[in-house]
Amino acid sequence: MFLTRAGYDRGANTFSPEGRLFQVEYAMEAIKLGTTAIGIKVPEGVILVVEKRLPSKLLIAKSVEKIFEIDAHVACAMSGLTSDAHTLIERARVDAQNHFFTYNESMKIKSIAQSVCDLALQFGEAKDENDAKGKMSRPFGVALLFAGVDADGPQLISTDPSGTFVEYKAKAVGGGAEGAQRNLEETFEDTLSLDAAEDLALSTSRAASPTALHRASVGRTPTPRLLSRDARLAHAPAPLTRRTPPPPSARSFVRSVACCTSPPRPEQRR
Repeated sequence: MFLTRAGYDRGANTFSPEGRLFQVEYAMEAIKLGTTAIGIKVPEGVILVVEKRLPSKLLIAKSVEKIFEIDAHVACAMSGLTSDAHTLIERARVDAQNHFFTYNESMKIKSIAQSVCDLALQFGEAKDENDAKGKMSRPFGVALLFAGVDADGPQLISTDPSGTFVEYKAKAVGGGAEGAQRNLEETFEDTLSLDAAEDLALSTSRAASPTALHRASVGRTPTPRLLSRDARLAHAPAPLTRRTPPPPSARSFVRSVACCTSPPRPEQRR
């Protein structure tokens, strides 16, 4: 009945007669052009694996970031437009630090995702005509995977351009998300260890990538598990000062793995 999109895809907040927001759908299509990012949550922690494409051998690999630290207890993987991801990640970092200095406690990961999604939804809000900086002409063309450990345990939350965030046990976003998600649904188990989850994420990323992958780097970032109020006060020398990490028995991990699609350099083969 409605075979044309003329007129209904020109406005970011204009619904079609079918009840669709085409600008949001276009933003989701832009994510499919990005690299594949995979997150897996297990009782021991969370795994983040992201494919890193290096189209030129002259490109410095460390300048291409796909996984970002938001706070000491949470990291984020992205797929889509990198510039859009930087804007959302900067908001997440600022809100996480403001929360800590205001309440002297780490911000919950779900609250961080909510804050980012509130910004993502502003494409549909009317701004003051004199406030040119605050205007948004389109939705953000990026999907984020927030992973970390807070008072509720390990967390894995996915966001999309519509401003929706959902918690997952295992999630894939990006160009190879469809095949990767299917593989995760078939092989994921709640009882996986952190090492087994890393192997599963790497094998899934390798299967979903159109080109051959090799492991470029595997980083294990210690993420402190939030303690109870009494335990936190016992380990903190003074409120609102430099954070004191909890004892080793109270630590968990978020691992980040970057997989490059370009061949390894000669020094890497040694």
